[in-house]
Amino acid sequence: MVAQPDAEVDGGRPEVAGIAESHAVIDRVTALDPARRAGEAAAAAAVAAGTDPDLDTPTTDLTAAAFFDVDNTMMVGASIFHFARGLAARKFFTTSDLLGFAWQQVKFRVGGRETDVSGHRDTALSFVAGRPVAEVISLGEEIYDELMADRIWSGTRALAQMHLDAGQRVWLVTATPVELALIIARRLGLTGALGTVAESVDGHYTGRLVGEILHGPAKAHAIRALAVSEGLDLRRCSAYSDSVNDVPMLSAVGTAVAVNPDSELRDTAKERGWQIRDFRTGRKAARIGVPSVLGAGAVAGAIAAGVAYRKR
Repeated sequence: MVAQPDAEVDGGRPEVAGIAESHAVIDRVTALDPARRAGEAAAAAAVAAGTDPDLDTPTTDLTAAAFFDVDNTMMVGASIFHFARGLAARKFFTTSDLLGFAWQQVKFRVGGRETDVSGHRDTALSFVAGRPVAEVISLGEEIYDELMADRIWSGTRALAQMHLDAGQRVWLVTATPVELALIIARRLGLTGALGTVAESVDGHYTGRLVGEILHGPAKAHAIRALAVSEGLDLRRCSAYSDSVNDVPMLSAVGTAVAVNPDSELRDTAKERGWQIRDFRTGRKAARIGVPSVLGAGAVAGAIAAGVAYRKR
């Protein structure tokens, strides 16, 4: 579902979750299509969040940058599933809420492509509707430490560090909520993050999105909008992803790298001469062949963990 313009704060316009005290975000994207709205809002949120002043490596190459997908590229599994599991362990929502959310994600992971995203807007962040933004951010910090920190691919993290060492900025680009994406970026010492932007009113989530999930073409819109804002030359930029859904983003930059690619992206990368990096071990060939089944398995694991906890 697209964010509606009638949810107002003090007679004004809606806020965009946590980041968007700036009402200009909504003003700029209102007339655009959902994917572009999502991309524009993600870029505006990233700019509003700014750069971590404690970054160890100074930015000296101002027109080049790198963009990294998160799920199965920077992190093993899906960040939103780890987040949902952590929330379930804290009894943040009921078992039926978790099952309903996870079932929608199963359908999206197994059958989802860019054209299917619109059907999942209603449920994408429904589990945080009505909750304080500050509370969700605080829990995100805890859950990152508990369930995500040890799931970072060291090989992909090294690639990001390579760009930082070259004086370039590095952003995550992900369908996960921007607040969680920013936590991951900060913990990894990266510049920032582009993520799905949710609407909030009086510091509480409404459950509505600005545009749609940051997925497929929306990611490409996001990095183009950020490039305009930050003075980047996309021909000098790099992008990294595991999924064929991110071909629009990979195609928007000068250097595209398939990381832990699904079978379709692997084929596309070979056809287009893109680099391929695979940090998986063990049953790598099997995993390459059934990425959607693995995605469904990750959701099932989150369901099982949450249900098991609540029965204790």
